Amino acid sequence: MSDLSVRPWKRYGQDRLYVNLAGGKSVAWLDRRTGEISILVEQYRAAALDALAPHVTGALPDGASPRLAGADPQPVDVPPDHDLALNRPGEALRAKLADLAPGRFARLLSLLGRKSEADSWRAGLAGERAVGAELGRLASSGWRVLHSVPLPRDVDIDHLLIGPGGVFTINTKHHRQKRVWVGDTAVTINRGAPQAYVRKSRVEAKRSAAILERAGVRVEVEPVLVFVGAVSVEVVPSLLDVRVIRKEREVSALGALGGKLSPAQIEAVYAVARDRRNWLLA
Repeated sequence: MSDLSVRPWKRYGQDRLYVNLAGGKSVAWLDRRTGEISILVEQYRAAALDALAPHVTGALPDGASPRLAGADPQPVDVPPDHDLALNRPGEALRAKLADLAPGRFARLLSLLGRKSEADSWRAGLAGERAVGAELGRLASSGWRVLHSVPLPRDVDIDHLLIGPGGVFTINTKHHRQKRVWVGDTAVTINRGAPQAYVRKSRVEAKRSAAILERAGVRVEVEPVLVFVGAVSVEVVPSLLDVRVIRKEREVSALGALGGKLSPAQIEAVYAVARDRRNWLLA
């Protein structure tokens, strides 16, 4: 089909060949690292495979061979530069660390054994990567996950989970070898100053629900607070509207939830949520 073109795309650690219509809409793509071909628009399956065929030789690493992934049940029309599905866990923190040039003051703090902002970002990244790995295990149960969902004013949602049990904003906090107390409105670490984790988690969920509704899908969003590396996490019994997960390994329990969204509804929410533009225009 002559109106199809093949375009290479490398960003966010991905290496792909996209098959596009004349207007730029993607109908399929080949992951050059794994050889997996994803068909985004079913009616173009045969034509997309024909278009990719001349490009496969020499495009894949040793040991990889082209193979078809399951067809996406809904056509997705999100340009790669705006597709949050390409984000890795901690993508926003990775970008901050990559842009950071250590100055004299930061080096002095390091020499004195004092923590800098970069140290906090690195700890946060480790936490998001750990939780992201656990969330990735839920894909086989019909769940979709997005990482580092951006919001205006340089903030982001660590993870957005969409699946049979509903939609969840997941706020990850890495406090290795610390004792955590979670109250109705605030959190303390080793009995230190109150942190607004609970309030911020509520705000993230409420804001996400409003953004998704404005973009065309009306769905309840539940806040989740996950602690990584803590020695203990004590939660007051009266906290009912924010789900608290005490260890990253316990994130898998979310996969057992169900009864809220059908497969078609999951894909409808995911198609809207993965488009960066819907979040940045909020």
